[in-house]
Amino acid sequence: MISDEQLNEYRLSGEKVRVVRDAMPDNDIRGIVVAWDDTHVLIRRPNRNVVKLDRSYIIQPSREPRISPED
Repeated sequence: MISDEQLNEYRLSGEKVRVVRDAMPDNDIRGIVVAWDDTHVLIRRPNRNVVKLDRSYIIQPSREPRISPED
């Protein structure tokens, strides 16, 4: 699970992140970190919709190569 400090860095910088949910790259969510709690994170997508996701997913900067989840 990603740390509070890392999420805060993404929020403050406004850096676009990628949330890897499964092995299919088409299912990734990209956007900016808006808020989080102990179990969830809110991501604002480019179309301004907000998505609530589990913090156990891989969250990485969008500019970096995609990290595939361990199956």
